[in-house]
Amino acid sequence: MIVRHFPSTKLKKFLHCFLTFERYSSRLTRKPPKSSQLVYASNIRINKLARQSKLQHARKVFDEMLERDVISWNSMITAYWQNGYLNESKKLFVSIPEMTVVTWNSMIAGCVENDCIDDATMYFRTMPERNVGSWNAMISGYVKYGMMEEAARLFDEMPKKNVISYTAMIDGYMKKGEIDKARLLFERMPHKNEVSWTVMISGYVENECFDEAKELFQKMPDKNENVVAMTAMVVGYCKEGWVEEGRILFDAILFKDNVAYNAMISGYAQNGHSEEALKLLVEMLRMSLRPDQSSCASVLSACAALASPVAGRQTHAVVIKHGADSNVSACNALITMYSKCGSIFECELAFELITSPDLVSWNTIIAAFAQHGLYKKAVAFLERMVLRGCEPDGITFLSLLSVCAHAGLVSQSVSWFDSMMKNYNITPRPEHYACLIDILGRAGQLDKAYNIIQESPFQTDLAAWGALLAGCRAHSNVELGQLAGTRVMELGGDSSGPYIMLSNIYAEAGMWGEVTRVRGLMKEHGIRKQPAYSWTEIENKVHYFLGGDISHPRIREIHTTLKQMNLQMKFQEKVLDFTDFYFLDELNCTCK
Repeated sequence: MIVRHFPSTKLKKFLHCFLTFERYSSRLTRKPPKSSQLVYASNIRINKLARQSKLQHARKVFDEMLERDVISWNSMITAYWQNGYLNESKKLFVSIPEMTVVTWNSMIAGCVENDCIDDATMYFRTMPERNVGSWNAMISGYVKYGMMEEAARLFDEMPKKNVISYTAMIDGYMKKGEIDKARLLFERMPHKNEVSWTVMISGYVENECFDEAKELFQKMPDKNENVVAMTAMVVGYCKEGWVEEGRILFDAILFKDNVAYNAMISGYAQNGHSEEALKLLVEMLRMSLRPDQSSCASVLSACAALASPVAGRQTHAVVIKHGADSNVSACNALITMYSKCGSIFECELAFELITSPDLVSWNTIIAAFAQHGLYKKAVAFLERMVLRGCEPDGITFLSLLSVCAHAGLVSQSVSWFDSMMKNYNITPRPEHYACLIDILGRAGQLDKAYNIIQESPFQTDLAAWGALLAGCRAHSNVELGQLAGTRVMELGGDSSGPYIMLSNIYAEAGMWGEVTRVRGLMKEHGIRKQPAYSWTEIENKVHYFLGGDISHPRIREIHTTLKQMNLQMKFQEKVLDFTDFYFLDELNCTCK
């Protein structure tokens, strides 16, 4: 998930506040009507109950009123549509004895909020008189539904525009990616407020124009007092990968809200700073701020990157506490996190919590089963997926091919590859071909793997040739290995892996001159072998292991255990010799 959730959410609230104020400003500025104290008190009760979504109680108060004024009717009409009962608002609207422009504006806003833009247009066209709030409500409705031509036409027809009119149009143009139109309108604005500046800055950030966003932010008056604009810039810095600069700006925000924290947490997680994301979540919770669903998903991704089941379960508890466990994106992140932490049972439990799984949910759980080599489970969930009416895509089949590779199921992999094209009309991508070639290579069917590369539309795919080279290394095929290795080098692979595999193929064949040549090529191209590393968590402590490193305090016990495991695996004839997996001779490791 890129970091986009902030601007659209926060600015909607800003714009809504301005529109709401304008819509009811006539009520706020005029003198109170000469209604009885009882009517006034009843109106207060209706508004209070409506805010609590107690519509039946609010309607009872309304029905029992002996006398009502226009505010009573407007309050009840608004209460209904704000809680999703637009039809009830319409029924009251036609029964109202006296309509004001506020009544009409409320109905327009209600239709916009409840996805009835055509009805909103009808009310706007038929209302006897309009104020600037009427025009702005309708323009905002068109903007919300991406109807910018209609919004622009209405904007041009407006007899009098204000800052809200301009800001709504700028927001719409930015959402459509029409940056030049938004910029011109912003420059034409006679008066700008903090919302106008913030909409423009956030629009630049969302449209990948961060240089323009920075330039405008520097010109913004009182920018260091505007948490919304500063948070938008934090998002921009993180999207550009400048996390440290984003953190500096985040720290400069005097009164941080949950949106600012959520933006920084997501920025950390998406840039691989997993530990910082977790620390910031803890700080946020200590400040009694509420993480949103996007932040929960980001922190779960951070736990997955750390492969920390303890931190993952703690974050899961936070997700449940704050009600994000019903969110599909958060549940998808839960599945991924538990899968990477090795807890496949909890993966499945997290999936079953999702009421309406989407395509990502199905792909995530199938990928989890694939990662753990559970072929039957993966196929069973594919069948469930199809029965639920969700069509698999290329990612689904990539997971199926992956689990076939884990389980060594050659015929099944070929069958799924063919089924993808014939039964689901999915065109294989380079990664599908590479996975199939890897499976055939592991099984020793190197000629078949080579023919697939030759017949595929991706003959220059680096991953496919790399997979073939790995197969040649496993089965000591010098001729085909030399061809595959040469192709990988020609295609510009900068990884040390292919060079080492080709060198090992030559070494096994006793071709020491070729070994020297390949190692010379590595030096010539400036390619160095990057040592592999892994980690595990025991009792809340993460232990890291770097290839060839013997600095761990319990390294002798670890090596002894590895030798015992290797002997047991060799006895069961399931894997190659231990030294085939680790270049112990090259690393000068003392564990032999």
